[in-house]
Amino acid sequence: MAPAYACGCGAMVPDPATRIAVSGEQSVVRWDGRQEQIVMRLTVGGSARHAAWIMPVPHRATVRLGDPALFDQLAEAVAPVHRTRYHFWPRNGDWPFDDRDTAGESALPGAGTGGVGVVGRQRLGSFDVARLTATDPAALADWLREHGFPLPARLKTALQPYVDRHWEYVAVRLAPDTRGTPLGGALDPLHLTFAADRPVYPMRLSRLAGTPQSLGLYVLAAHRMETRTTIGGHRPEVLFAGRVGVRRGALGKLAADTPYLTALTQDFPDPSRISGDHELRRAAADTPVQQVIYDDELRRVAGIPAWALTVGGTPAAVVAAAALIALRRSRRPVTPPPPVSPPAPLG
Repeated sequence: MAPAYACGCGAMVPDPATRIAVSGEQSVVRWDGRQEQIVMRLTVGGSARHAAWIMPVPHRATVRLGDPALFDQLAEAVAPVHRTRYHFWPRNGDWPFDDRDTAGESALPGAGTGGVGVVGRQRLGSFDVARLTATDPAALADWLREHGFPLPARLKTALQPYVDRHWEYVAVRLAPDTRGTPLGGALDPLHLTFAADRPVYPMRLSRLAGTPQSLGLYVLAAHRMETRTTIGGHRPEVLFAGRVGVRRGALGKLAADTPYLTALTQDFPDPSRISGDHELRRAAADTPVQQVIYDDELRRVAGIPAWALTVGGTPAAVVAAAALIALRRSRRPVTPPPPVSPPAPLG
């Protein structure tokens, strides 16, 4: 388990003597044309009892705790639908091939300088949240060092582009367990809100990751959304696109005035190629996307396989079934008998 200097939309910095890894990350971006909201929940593990999480933001942000139920509602909203797909001729598992005779089958292949300006400081549940400005990454490094979290040199360099663009930072001290046990499991979600004339999801710091990264992102807007570029990863895949039908709960509240939900996933086999932050834009059309899982069933009429009725009734069906089984077995490869050793000489 390596130090988690990079996670999807920020950086995690543990105490130098400990290690922490982000094993899961769920993020929601909501954009109404003027304001952006990001709700993020991290799942972590490792030996660290305390850690700091840093996220660059383009404008001054307000921070509050998010509602964990939001992610359960989102998962339900984008879940695949099940549909039955019927086939006419029997397959493995269907009569008369339901004897599970698998001979001949093979497995499928696996698929400037200055100090830190503290804009605000607040306590949110078990989190100590500071909203910071800095004209130099060294200022942020000094602030973290004073709080027991030395900023790695690589991360200090990676923050320079944000300093050049006059972004601000949200720095969060994570210490969810007052008993001193290591951080572990899903942390409370954090809900950030800031002005934005176009939606952006910070990804630049993920280029510091030493292992392949994956992004899962929910986007709520007035229309279907897409990423402007791939920023060095594979082409994003749309898992769901459609209007939110939920009116209640955390999702219903967040989706008010931004009813179109787009769920994206993207892989980054080589994080060092990540070239910037994800800029989001309206897609060419609000084409809906819904994953479908097909359940295959043999078509039947009054409980009798339809194919059997086409060969002259039940007696003929039995004969046809026997013929099919015999034909199938005749096509099996014949295993030659083992060689017979010559008899040992007598005497």
